[in-house]
Amino acid sequence: MQAREGSVLPRHICHVRKSSATINRFHVFIHSISLIALIYYRLSFLLQSAETRAHAAVLPWLIVFAGELVLSFMWLLDQAYRWRPVTRTVFPERLPEDKHLPAIDVFICTVDPKKEPTFEVMNTVISAMALDYPPEKLHVYVSDDGGSSLTLYGMKEAWEFARSWLPFCRKHGIKNPCPKAYFSSVEEEHGTEFMAERRRVQMEYEMFKDRLRTTIEKYGTRNESIRCSGDHPPSIEVIGGGQVEMPLLVYVSREKRPSHPHHFKAGAMNVLLRVSSIISNSPHLLILDCDMYCNDPTSAQKAMCFHLDPKISPTLAFVQFPQRFQNISNSDIYDSGLRCTFSVRWEGLDGLQGPVLSGTCFYIKRVAFHGSFIQNEVGFLYQSVLEDYLTGLTMHCRGWTSVYCNPSKPQFLGSGVTNMNDMLVQGTRWMSGLFDVAISNYSPLIYGPLRMSILESICYAYLAYFPLYFIPVWCFGIIPQLCLLNGIPLYPQVSDSFCMIFAVIFLSSLSKHLVEVLLTGGSFQTWINEQRIWIITSVTCDLYGSMDAVMKKIGMREASFLTTDKVMDDEKEKLYQMGKFDFRTSTPMIAPLVILVILNMASFMLGLVRVIATGDWDKMLVQVVLSFYILIMSLPIMEGMTMRKDKGRVPSSITGLSFVVVMAFLTVGSIVLKD
Repeated sequence: MQAREGSVLPRHICHVRKSSATINRFHVFIHSISLIALIYYRLSFLLQSAETRAHAAVLPWLIVFAGELVLSFMWLLDQAYRWRPVTRTVFPERLPEDKHLPAIDVFICTVDPKKEPTFEVMNTVISAMALDYPPEKLHVYVSDDGGSSLTLYGMKEAWEFARSWLPFCRKHGIKNPCPKAYFSSVEEEHGTEFMAERRRVQMEYEMFKDRLRTTIEKYGTRNESIRCSGDHPPSIEVIGGGQVEMPLLVYVSREKRPSHPHHFKAGAMNVLLRVSSIISNSPHLLILDCDMYCNDPTSAQKAMCFHLDPKISPTLAFVQFPQRFQNISNSDIYDSGLRCTFSVRWEGLDGLQGPVLSGTCFYIKRVAFHGSFIQNEVGFLYQSVLEDYLTGLTMHCRGWTSVYCNPSKPQFLGSGVTNMNDMLVQGTRWMSGLFDVAISNYSPLIYGPLRMSILESICYAYLAYFPLYFIPVWCFGIIPQLCLLNGIPLYPQVSDSFCMIFAVIFLSSLSKHLVEVLLTGGSFQTWINEQRIWIITSVTCDLYGSMDAVMKKIGMREASFLTTDKVMDDEKEKLYQMGKFDFRTSTPMIAPLVILVILNMASFMLGLVRVIATGDWDKMLVQVVLSFYILIMSLPIMEGMTMRKDKGRVPSSITGLSFVVVMAFLTVGSIVLKD
């Protein structure tokens, strides 16, 4: 990490992707003209005389138009990400000597050893301790929000193993600081001495793993001192303090009582902020989820290339790295890799005022948490269960900036969701947290424009209002289909020139998405999967997340935080690797999807028969195509309803219930339309 004395070479370079920006802006221009034409078409119909409108179904037109307006609004917000995308290159070899580097505190949060296996958490802890950084300037804090003695025991065992692991990594320049990942890979021959030492360290690692497994099997999670609790006293313990060439390791378990609000992860993080300010008070922090291990020991050096740049450092709050996942299959049927977020949107934000605080994988200045000029709040804010998003928003509004560092090698690797239940539960929590902000005093389009750049405000607004996607998806998923069955056209005739406008908008959106997928390393199947998951989450997560946020706002329910299960289920994993959806989730989650599919099946088949019999192709073709598109995107659900016999299929009781609901809707809807 040495640099030439007096070196003035830059430690990082920002590359503006001018060709991408030009293409994006041209697409915005063409697509915007098409949307204006669509709105003109709808308004010209609604502004006709009452006698002219008397022969048309006004209510379905209004509902579909409302969906089109919401979708157009969301599309417009989304384009801010594409205005000025950038990438960055860092040169950590140009950093100053170790003695001039600032200290770093690492925060790792865990809450439940049943859902977050202690062995996996300890691998994250050890990987953080093994970062290529001066050990006397590295301090690792673990928040055990469940107060489980198993976590404390695991940390003591991890410390003992780290006493062998860290010297081994430093001596041989090991490129993967996570022992589980390192010993799971095939190591090339490096000589007899190295291989002998590797076998010795691996043997110690296996003994460490066996001791943890034996303890879990002996006591189990039924033991009162082992299992997590929401009612326990505070506990702080420094493990192995004063050891030379070893980072400080600190166990923190805050006090929790059922009668006192604890504010979930935000509360735990703020306790770590207070505790660490007394023990080490490092000026920079690395925040990690308990399953997000360090995959490259040089991430701290890369972050310091920005934090130590005198040109940007005074206003730089944090350096965000992308979240990458080691358990994602090639097909990624649940879009767990979040490709669009970390390969498109965050690069676009980086060309503005910087990316959103993303919960994990970021190096942040401690001082950035000090003080909200509105309410004098310090640390992570509590007004949303998505504390990182809201806290990042207020930081940017206070004038701070951020940068996005996305090296070719993932700096951190975690575990993505690999079953539908976890995907929907996680997605609903995210949508609830985002909509918490949308309907609060921090709503980005109100709170943001006078405090940060307008484009940055628009990007934040897109995320906050993201749950509103449930409106157009539900509108387009049921209203045109009902009207198709009743012979009511909602779109221009094929022979009408305005029909081309709808076709251009539809194909423009799909093709632009496809191009982005292909340019970021995805495939045609990736594009299909992302379209499918967008529909699924809009129907479920966006709807329930919005409802949850509104109910919390009016006091009808308390805020909740469900931890995603990190324990691997072999049966679910097998289905995931086969590319099959696992529909074992709650009825409220799966029923809306089945209802939508059955409705579109009935609409497409019966509507097609009706169109063939009456010859109304010119009037009804658009609605036939819309139902067909939804069915194509719903093929896994149809397969789960009809063809599959495994445990992950759609339960027949759900299919039967959904069929009854669809028949009732079609009956009532037909009566209303005829009146």
